[in-house]
Amino acid sequence: MRVRRGRQDPIPHLQPRRGAPAHQDVRPGLTGVPMSEISKRTFLATGLAAGAATLPLGVMAAEPGRKLGYAILGLGYYATQIIMPRFAECEHSRLVALVSGTPEKLKTFGEQYGIPESHRYSYETFDRIVDNPDVDIVYVITPNSLHRTFTERAAKAGKHVMCEKPMATSAADCQAMIAACKKAGRKLMIGYRSRFQAHNIEAIKLVREGALGPVRTVVTDHGFTIGDPKQWRLNKALSGGGSLMDIGIYSLNAARYLTGEEPVAVNAMESTDRSDIRFKEVEDIINFQLLFPSGATANCVSAYSANCNRYRVTGPKGWVEIDPATSYRGQSMRVQLGGPPAPREPAPQPKNQFSAQLDHLSECILTNQEPIVGGEEGLKDLRLIEAIYRAAREGRTIRL
Repeated sequence: MRVRRGRQDPIPHLQPRRGAPAHQDVRPGLTGVPMSEISKRTFLATGLAAGAATLPLGVMAAEPGRKLGYAILGLGYYATQIIMPRFAECEHSRLVALVSGTPEKLKTFGEQYGIPESHRYSYETFDRIVDNPDVDIVYVITPNSLHRTFTERAAKAGKHVMCEKPMATSAADCQAMIAACKKAGRKLMIGYRSRFQAHNIEAIKLVREGALGPVRTVVTDHGFTIGDPKQWRLNKALSGGGSLMDIGIYSLNAARYLTGEEPVAVNAMESTDRSDIRFKEVEDIINFQLLFPSGATANCVSAYSANCNRYRVTGPKGWVEIDPATSYRGQSMRVQLGGPPAPREPAPQPKNQFSAQLDHLSECILTNQEPIVGGEEGLKDLRLIEAIYRAAREGRTIRL
């Protein structure tokens, strides 16, 4: 089944292209990462007005029992069809503001969700959000190259930040985002939704409890068939790279959270048909291997021309497999622990992965705790992505 995905919002000075097919995953029961289409023109971000003050940590969340207010920045498919409907299931979060480059979207979704005009912002007027006490958190859902800009602007406006993955297009930008939020006294969380999904939580639990024995191998494959060559994900200036920056980050992050370790070495090999118009600027397939301090290894696939979404983690006592593993829905788990392989239902979770993710940041703000997938998590992935690209380019093992 193919699930089509809609456009991202146009950004100032970046006009949408018409007629491009939406991003899609094509494994049964699978959906994928939201798509957007914008042109290659340079985005020129405006800074905050001089003298805009930030608020001390906890001020916005001080009212007992108040749900924290989110502003959704970017009204593409993922934001409007996946994230925004989930606020109805949240205990600690509510949708209070919208930011979009498309006035029609602001009107349509503003009316649908009861967002007053005073809480609807264009990208040019976004910085006025500093004066809106209803907004506690800005959720940045834009092309990758704009994550740093909007995270810094949101933090300077005194707002906490949820930022979609990959966190940015370089480790240096990730460090700047972390520094901006730290300077402003704001929380920064990256949208690793699978960490809140029941099957993934169960897999991590089994590994941590030693059900498999010491982890020896992880095999994880993530890919889909990408469509229109004009979409922003195939524009390196906007995406930062190809499949690895998009779907491959699921393979990378899964290897890290399944082992519970950080790699000490990487190998990689790229396979890209440069005669294919889709891959003039970015890679198609990257196979990469990770070596962990314990001696465990991970064999990972990232692809824009193969349809896969799965992982298996193994140890001397057995294995756990999820296929599909990190989709929006439809996860299926099998385990082999001393007997024949068998399906396994995970322990029930009180919330789905989306509402749980939204509420996690709100709860962290209310209790002054750090998110389990904070900015440092995003930075670690970007450092590894840079090492993987280097290993593929130089044809050698990169020691970390």
